[in-house]
Amino acid sequence: MGRLFFRYNNNKIAYYLINYLRPYIPRNLYRARLKKILGNIKNYDREYVDGRVNYYNKLTAVTKLSDQATTLGEFKLIKKYKTYSFDSYEYIRYFDPLLRVRFIFGDITTIPEEPAILKSRPAEGENSNSILLKLNKIRHYIYIKDRVDFSKKKDMLVFRGTRKQEHRIKFMQMYRNHPMCDVGTFMIDKTDNSLYKGWMSKKKQLEYKFVLCLEGFDVSSNLKWVMSSNSIAVMPKPKYETWFMEGKLVPDHHYILIKDDYSDLEEKMRFYISNQDKALQIIRNANEYMNQFRDQKREDLISLMVLEKYFRMTGQVAVL
Repeated sequence: MGRLFFRYNNNKIAYYLINYLRPYIPRNLYRARLKKILGNIKNYDREYVDGRVNYYNKLTAVTKLSDQATTLGEFKLIKKYKTYSFDSYEYIRYFDPLLRVRFIFGDITTIPEEPAILKSRPAEGENSNSILLKLNKIRHYIYIKDRVDFSKKKDMLVFRGTRKQEHRIKFMQMYRNHPMCDVGTFMIDKTDNSLYKGWMSKKKQLEYKFVLCLEGFDVSSNLKWVMSSNSIAVMPKPKYETWFMEGKLVPDHHYILIKDDYSDLEEKMRFYISNQDKALQIIRNANEYMNQFRDQKREDLISLMVLEKYFRMTGQVAVL
């Protein structure tokens, strides 16, 4: 049962146990290792690593922080943003506790007035004050072991999500009765329950060729596990991005692009049902894109380099 469950979900028990224990380990032990870890860049493609670091942290000029920034030594667990706190502490523990930082947790869709560390940002426009870290990863970074071939899946699109946003409600209203769609919300609404379809497991959703990955308050939370599967993500062009670099995804190469008004959904689905070779190529491209985040040592290195650059570009000296 455990193997079956963790084929579709992360191990939350292990995640919380490890993160609750981390603060009890002296930070000096981590600080002593920082220089060695950063030196491991010689083991990787420098151009690739630098490219990702500079994508997440786009600061090009030194910018001083305001009084809203706090020292790393003052960083505390925020219950409302527990996983954000855990994922931040995993890397800030390697740095001098006197260094100052500005964290903004939650589904962030605006650009802060000063350089800040956050999970999400607008994918386009001037967003250099938004420095991305891999936050809330227990929810977002799930790697699916999908053993069902695309050809054996249903010629349909599936979606189960919240109904908190108008654009999601619009999609469900448009396609709730469409013969090629099984879409609805798992949220019960006493005033209007017409969109309710009940909860559906990831395993069940993977019986469908197409999975809708519609943004919520910021990015789509199911996009990563869909792109690691043998189904295809279907969505409009992403407006927001995270550590996953959604802004770098190529339409009809990593996912099936549909219009913002959703009007071409059926046309796109029928095309890829009839052109399975093109559908399979998208799956291979998506799997390859997802795989770049699997090297945990490289992910750690990039995360630390993003923070090191943050401290330098905010006029601080990172003590290595």
